[in-house]
This record gives sequence, structure tokens and C-alpha cells, in this order.
Amino acid sequence: MIITKTQEEIEIMRESALIVSRTLGMLAKEVKPGVSTLYLDKLAEDFIRSEGAIPGFLGLYDFPNTLCMSPNSQVVHGIPNKNPLKEGDIISIDCGAKKNGFYGDHAYTFAVGEIATETRKLLDVTRESLYVGIRELKVGNRVGDVGYAIQKFTEDRGYGVVRELVGHGLGRVMHEDPEMPNYGKRGRGKKFIEGMVVAIEPMTNLGTHKIRQHSDGWTITTLDNKPSAHFEHDVAIVNGKPELLSTFKYVHDALGIVTNEEDEFRANS
Repeated sequence: MIITKTQEEIEIMRESALIVSRTLGMLAKEVKPGVSTLYLDKLAEDFIRSEGAIPGFLGLYDFPNTLCMSPNSQVVHGIPNKNPLKEGDIISIDCGAKKNGFYGDHAYTFAVGEIATETRKLLDVTRESLYVGIRELKVGNRVGDVGYAIQKFTEDRGYGVVRELVGHGLGRVMHEDPEMPNYGKRGRGKKFIEGMVVAIEPMTNLGTHKIRQHSDGWTITTLDNKPSAHFEHDVAIVNGKPELLSTFKYVHDALGIVTNEEDEFRANS
């Protein structure tokens, strides 16, 4: 069952989402060769608590840490460890925070130093596909419209779209209806209605779309061990159209990236 939110609840969720956004922005300055994902995890936990929130992932389904940290061929759900990041790595950081009873949850894939050209293109296409999907989140459309848009954009450029892992509704619990696949057919699935809040999160592989889960019960990697990228935003339907609750502004400010890609999804656009 889809649980719609009032405008007041959406504003509360925006606060939670922006705590995650600021956390990712803080981490953007710390992602560099020689740094361990466990160190970054501790920074994130301390920052989230300093914002008056609690880490959204810590203990959720018994997950042991604040961040899901997934380098290189890991798709999602990687567990932080003491291994140092290396020049040329990429690292997907998925973060959640809960404040005033509502969750924020989004992700960004970072380059560690200089990365290969084909890997940079993977990151760019995955991030761009996120906005392609968000554009379809409007009253009257359906879940399949978002999935189709992401899949077509991504596969037309030669990448693999993960099937087994999907986005989701978001609210007082981390995972609500509807599931939001990154593939699908137009006109299929649940219809979008005013007040919905969802997390849209394309997961794109440089090679095959196929994945495998490891024995720790969490870590998921590409089947061919080629890199995977993951970007995620929290989006509400307000006045029939998609409105971003999260932002990559803090990340981009930290990295010196200038872009207007979020402008069309802002309340004051």
C-alpha cells in the first residue's frame, strides 16, 4: 500500500534527506587514496548524530554500520572495513538518516583520485539516468515509466542495468511501497499520486547486468567483476510533479563541480 505524505510531512522528510546530503558533502572532502571505509563510516556516524538525527542504516535488518560502502565491482551493501582506498578506485556511499520519525536515504559514487576514462563515463551516465528517471515521476504516470526511461537511457549506451535491486517508497520506515525498478515497460505498475515520496536509485554496471551475493549476506558484486555505479535521490510528488528532497549540491561544492542538473526539480523552479 502506498502511504502518501502531507506537505508538512514532506518538509520533515526534506530535513532528513538534507542531513544525508550534508553528510555526503562532508565525506566528499575525505574520500582519497589511503583512507579506509571504516574511517569514513565513523565520520558519518558522528556527523549524523551532531545534526540531531540517528544513522538510518545502523542496525537496520542487522546491518552493522552507518554507511553502505561499495568500491569498484561492489554494487551495493558493502560493509566498511580497514582496507585503504587506492588511486583509481570508485566508491559508492549509500547513507541514511532518521529524524523526527522520518528517513532520508540517498547515495553518490565517488572517484578516488584519477580514474579510468571508461569508469568516469559509467559514473556520468548513471548519474544522468537518475534525472531521466526522476523526470517521469509525475501524477498519472506509473512505476514502469520511470524504470523504462532509466533502462533505455542506460542500455542505449551499452551498460548493464541491475535487475535484482530496486528503489523504493520512503517514509516512517526505510522501505515502503512501491518498489521502483530501474527497468520496465511504459504504462505498467502502480500509478503515481500526489504526496508520494520515493527513493530512485539506478545501479549500473560497466559490463553484464548480472550480480552475485557474497557469503556475508550483504556484499553484492557484478558477476564479471567490472565496476558498478550507484546514485540515489529522494523525490516527492508535489503539485503533480517531481520535487527533489535531497541534493548533491554539497558534494559538488566540495568537488568543485558546477552543474544545473537539479534545477528543474526544485520547488522554486
